[in-house]
Amino acid sequence: MILEKIIGNVNDLEFANKKVDYVDIEWHEAFKKLHKKVSKNGLEVGIKLDNNILTRGLKQGDVLGVYDDTVIAVNIPPAKALVINVDDSSLIPKLCYEIGNKHATLFRGDNDNQFITIFDEPMKAMIEKLGISVEEKVVKFDFDKSISSSINAHHH
Repeated sequence: MILEKIIGNVNDLEFANKKVDYVDIEWHEAFKKLHKKVSKNGLEVGIKLDNNILTRGLKQGDVLGVYDDTVIAVNIPPAKALVINVDDSSLIPKLCYEIGNKHATLFRGDNDNQFITIFDEPMKAMIEKLGISVEEKVVKFDFDKSISSSINAHHH
């Protein structure tokens, strides 16, 4: 089955009475146009999206297709991350600069002083050297909370 566009979200009323068959899209694949995947129910799917996906990205629950009484939807599985809690808010600009300088994806956390980025041991060491609290956790990345995304190819 070839899926070529996002037609809604599993939370939309039109899909309320449908079963959901999820296709796992890793967080770092969310901005790719082409995918070859197997759904949780074993359905082979090809995903071929237009250029809009390069800026929008796939999000949790995006519906890519419908067959019979089932929708095919995106699941972004949890991944290892660094959860950063900044006690001294004057360090936030320095933290954001350093993470941005490494072209790492950065997300808002649960409050104004919490940030989440991809797991990277050198990144963790750098944040600790700044005197900022950081811990490794498995989280579900929420692209609605994205501050910066460096998932696409970056060119200087």
